[in-house]
Amino acid sequence: MRPWARYPEKADLIMLADRPPLLETPMRYFTSDLTPNDAYFVRWHYAGLPTHIDLRTFRMNVVGAVANPLQLSFDDLLTKFTPVSAVVFSECAGNSRSFFRPQVPGAEWTNGAMGNARYQGVLLKDVLKMAGVSPKAVEASFRGLDEPPLQSSPHFEKPLTIEHAMSGDAFIAYEMNGEPLPMLNGFPIRLVVPGWFATYWVKALSQITLRTEPLNNFWVSTAYRVPITPGNTEDPKHPSESTTPLTSYPTRAVFVSPDSATKLSKGVSITVEGIAVDDGSGIRRVEVSLDGGRTWSDARLDRVIDKYSWRRWRMDWRPTKHGNYSLRCRATNAAGQTQPDYEWNHGGYRRSVIETLDVEVV
Repeated sequence: MRPWARYPEKADLIMLADRPPLLETPMRYFTSDLTPNDAYFVRWHYAGLPTHIDLRTFRMNVVGAVANPLQLSFDDLLTKFTPVSAVVFSECAGNSRSFFRPQVPGAEWTNGAMGNARYQGVLLKDVLKMAGVSPKAVEASFRGLDEPPLQSSPHFEKPLTIEHAMSGDAFIAYEMNGEPLPMLNGFPIRLVVPGWFATYWVKALSQITLRTEPLNNFWVSTAYRVPITPGNTEDPKHPSESTTPLTSYPTRAVFVSPDSATKLSKGVSITVEGIAVDDGSGIRRVEVSLDGGRTWSDARLDRVIDKYSWRRWRMDWRPTKHGNYSLRCRATNAAGQTQPDYEWNHGGYRRSVIETLDVEVV
């Protein structure tokens, strides 16, 4: 039984760690289009995270290879740029790590290190245009207000190529579901990188650095890397030595309801439902098997919420026999990407294997 905890601005969430806080969202919160702010998962890398920020003195700095270094106040972001809004899915790179076999080290998330929210903010490219990016810049890197425990420890800082930073999708959010960001989710502003894992969504964003050479730190060169193999899968007995930075989401469907602890009744109809995500290409199909993968049927897809949002799916089922059932689900996106039967990597990242749900009918 995993412990539960309640932090400021948060409902009761599943606690994986407290220094820094790692809080997982219970699956019952995923039965609607948006994940409530107070139930949204929390993942920090250092215990030295901000607990109070004065908006009167807060500044976001844009430095490095720019013609006009900026010190933008919170009010500047609200008044000097055209606001943008989008519903965007976010997921921790290690979500579902506890299901990898053999087990791997790291936070033992189940499927709740994810969420779907409507963010409002300003386009990253608009901020960079105001700063006047040098033609020599190759990357923009992002740092927040969280502090490493030792001076020798590297700040949590992540880069985007200059092409990605100027593409128009990434933005700096100051609202989440129509409210200020919760402190634990990055108040007052955070980077939103649609279609990419949340390791790039730097919280409490305080500095953007335009670089003429690629950033080389622990968080780029060592952490959050996956094998350069099909599906980023490797042999547990022979881990790959060649890796690449983890970036975009794979195509994946997961079950939300029912859960494995629920006893189902013979002859009583239920709705099996879940969510499907990908890198923004668009979910084209979700299939469900009620017999362990021997046969498959198409689930109903709900409307498209937004380009980078999750997509809800559902299927009606009336079990006709007592016993144990193994349900499976898999998604396919518009680019033809689907889910594998097996995958493993030593970091426990980007899990996208076909999901299995074992239930009992009484």
